[in-house]
Amino acid sequence: MDGPAGGYGYGHGGNGHGPGAGRLASTPAEKRTAARALNDHIEPDTRRAGEWADDETAAAVKAFGARDGHGWLTAPALRRAHAAWGGQVKNLMDRLGAEKDALTSTNVVLTNSDAAAGSALRRTSALDLY
Repeated sequence: MDGPAGGYGYGHGGNGHGPGAGRLASTPAEKRTAARALNDHIEPDTRRAGEWADDETAAAVKAFGARDGHGWLTAPALRRAHAAWGGQVKNLMDRLGAEKDALTSTNVVLTNSDAAAGSALRRTSALDLY
């Protein structure tokens, strides 16, 4: 799985610094490519990473769980941490989905705005030259 700096062109950690910083996808083709990368790689890879933690955390909670009425305080702490992790993964997935939707709808919005502005302008007349 490629990381942020390893294949999607987001620089180092997505913080706006490093290679490609400040470069936005601005052409329709670049926006389609970015939306496709989100759909085909980034969202599924993020979902898999979040699910991987489910199995590993469940095993750790079981290992630290109560035996004969006695257990470590680590098990409930891991459960709480995992619940927070799950919320963060959900928020990230929602954000990625919103970014993908924005990339696919931006071209339509800008095209409609351009068409509206163009229709509001009157054509140049030959009399304007005099």
